[in-house]
Amino acid sequence: MKARFPKIDYSRVRPHWAPNREFAHNVNASSTIPVFVEPWLIKVMTKAKAILPDSETRLHREIDIFIAQEAQHYRQHAGFNRNIRAAYPEIIPHEQRIEREYEEMLEHRSLKYCLAYSEGFESLGSPAATMWFEIYDPYLEGADHEAVALWKWHMAEEYEHREVCFRLFRALYAKGLWGRFWNGWLYRCYGFVSAIRHLGAYSKRVSQELIDADRRSMSAEEVERSKASLKEFQAFMRRHTGPRLLKVFSPFYDPAHKPEPRGLRDYLERFEKGGDMGRAAA
Repeated sequence: MKARFPKIDYSRVRPHWAPNREFAHNVNASSTIPVFVEPWLIKVMTKAKAILPDSETRLHREIDIFIAQEAQHYRQHAGFNRNIRAAYPEIIPHEQRIEREYEEMLEHRSLKYCLAYSEGFESLGSPAATMWFEIYDPYLEGADHEAVALWKWHMAEEYEHREVCFRLFRALYAKGLWGRFWNGWLYRCYGFVSAIRHLGAYSKRVSQELIDADRRSMSAEEVERSKASLKEFQAFMRRHTGPRLLKVFSPFYDPAHKPEPRGLRDYLERFEKGGDMGRAAA
C-alpha cells in the first residue's frame, strides 16, 4: 500500500466520455459519490484510530496510508466532476442532499454503525476493481483516457486497501466468539446492506437525472434506443456484480482472500514517479 498522486488533466472531460452514453452516465453518477463519502470516511477512520489500541501497530500504519489514498481519491473525482456538474446542474440538489445525509450520520449515528457502513462501502471496491480490469472492456473501447485512468487507478487502490476497514471493525467490535458472530458477521452485514441501499438509491437518482436530461433533446427513436441500452447495461451489471456481492454475506467472508484482478499491479505502477498516468493504451 502506498499513496499515489495522479497527474490527470480533467479540463477537457466530456460527460459522454464513452460511446455508450448510458454506461458513461452510470459511471458519472458513481463519480459524484467519492467527493462526499470519502471525506466522511476519513473522519470515521480517524475517530476509530483514536480508540484503537497502540499495540495494533501495523493496522495504525495502514490506516494512515488508507486515509492518504482516500484523500487523493475524492480530490481527483472532484476534478473529474466539474465539467459534468457544469453540463448537468440538475444533479446539484442530489449532491447537496447526500452531503447533508453524511453530516447527519456522523453526528447522530454511533461510531460502530459508521464503521460498519464504511466497511460495507469498502466491500464494493474489490468487485468494482474486477469489473474495471476484467469485465468492462466492451464498454471501454473508444473511451476517453481521463475517465478510464481515473477509475482504474482508483479501483486498483480500493483493492489494495480492501481489508483495512474490515480489520479495524473486527479489532474494535468483533472480539470473542459472540462478538465475531454478532458484530463480525451480522452487524457487518447490516452495515453492508445500509451502504448498498443508501448509495444504490443515490446513484440511481443521479444517473437517471443525467440520462433524462439527454433524452429531452432526443427524437422518439433515439429515446427508445437509449432505454434499450440502459436496460442492457443494467442486466449486464446484475449478471456480473450480483454473485460477487452475495459473497459479502458469508460468515467466512474476508476481503484479504479476494483474488487480484488481472493487470492491476502493473497498472498501479504507471501512477508512480515517472509513470505514464495510464495515458498509453492499456
